[in-house]
Amino acid sequence: MLKDEKEMKTRMHPMTCLGLDKESNKVGNSQYRAMIGSLLYLTSSKPDILFSVGLCVNFQQYPREVHLTVVKRIFRYLIGTSNVGLYFKYNKQFKLISYCDANYAGDKTEKRNTSGSCHILGGNLVTWTSKK
Repeated sequence: MLKDEKEMKTRMHPMTCLGLDKESNKVGNSQYRAMIGSLLYLTSSKPDILFSVGLCVNFQQYPREVHLTVVKRIFRYLIGTSNVGLYFKYNKQFKLISYCDANYAGDKTEKRNTSGSCHILGGNLVTWTSKK
């Protein structure tokens, strides 16, 4: 399907703002959901796509061509970054560092709070969360 497509260096265009688009053509729910399911599976080993996939998940019920274009761009990004992965370096010192952030009503479509955190142990990222 995307074999002949150009690879992408970013997951989403920086100016992309996904929302409920009434004007764009509808796309099939089953195809869109299957693609999202595959991307959600990949987020466990490719955390760099987590935010972009999370945005696309919101439009599973009524996907439009605009949303499908973003999903395809994520796949094209994955094709170009197949050599990128997580690296855990050896460190004798197990120092735990945690970061967290919250954005109140920052979600533009649903006006809900968004929060996230990450935990670094011995210089290695070990857990992260992001939720609405």
